[in-house]
Amino acid sequence: MPAEEQTYSSVWARPPRRRREQPALSQEQIVAEAIALLDAEGLAALSMRKLGTRLNAGATSMYSHVTNKDELIELVVDQVYGEIEVPAPAGPEGWRTAVTSYAHSARGTILRHPWIASLFGEVGMAYLGPNMMRFSESLLGLFEEAGFELEDADDALSTVFAFIIGMATAEAAWLTTLARNGRDEQEWVEELWPTAEAAAQGYPRLRRLYAAQRNAEARSERRDKFEQGLECVLDGVAARLTRPS
Repeated sequence: MPAEEQTYSSVWARPPRRRREQPALSQEQIVAEAIALLDAEGLAALSMRKLGTRLNAGATSMYSHVTNKDELIELVVDQVYGEIEVPAPAGPEGWRTAVTSYAHSARGTILRHPWIASLFGEVGMAYLGPNMMRFSESLLGLFEEAGFELEDADDALSTVFAFIIGMATAEAAWLTTLARNGRDEQEWVEELWPTAEAAAQGYPRLRRLYAAQRNAEARSERRDKFEQGLECVLDGVAARLTRPS
C-alpha cells in the first residue's frame, strides 16, 4: 500500500509527527498526568476525554503527541519501566546481588502502580520504548558478565522477569482489593484467619501451614515469600552456569 496509507499499531513504530507550532502541552506533561490518574483511579478510569479534563486541555493538544489511547498507554508503560533500577554489571561474583536488587526495584515499581500488572503482554510494541530498551540492555549486560552467552542471558532475564511479574501481579491485585474496600491489610488478614483455619480443618498440611503463619506480619510475609521464591529461581539460573556444555 502507498506510504501515506500505512497504519501503525505502536507509538514506537510510526514516524514522528511534524508539528507546525509548539503544542500547548508536552508529551511529558500528558504522560505524567495519565500516570497520576491511573494511580488514583485505576486502568478503567483512563480515557482521553477524562485526561483532557484533568489537564484543562483540548483533544488537539493531546493528539499532537498520541494518535489514540493505545499509544498513550505505551508511553505510560515505558515511563514506568524507567523507574526500575538495574545495577551495573557486577561480574561472576556479584551478579546474584545485582539481580536481587533489580528484582526488588521491579517489584516495588509494580506495587506503586498496581494497574500496570494487567498490561503486561498486552502493550503492543512496548519492548521498543527507550526505557524498556535501556532496561533490557542493562540486564543482558548483567547476565553476560555473570558468564552467560547472549542468548542464555536473554533466557535468564525472561525467567527472572516472569517470576517478578507473577509474584508482584498477585500482590498488586490483593493491594488493589484492599484499597477498593478501604481496608488495612493486617486488620483484614486477622479477620480472615478464623475462616481460613476452619476451612483447613480437613487438610492437615494446610492446617499446619496456616498455624505456622498465624502471627506473621502480612506485609513482611509478602516480602519474605518474594525473597524466598527469588532465591529458588536464581538457584536454577546459577545451575545453568555450571552445567556441562
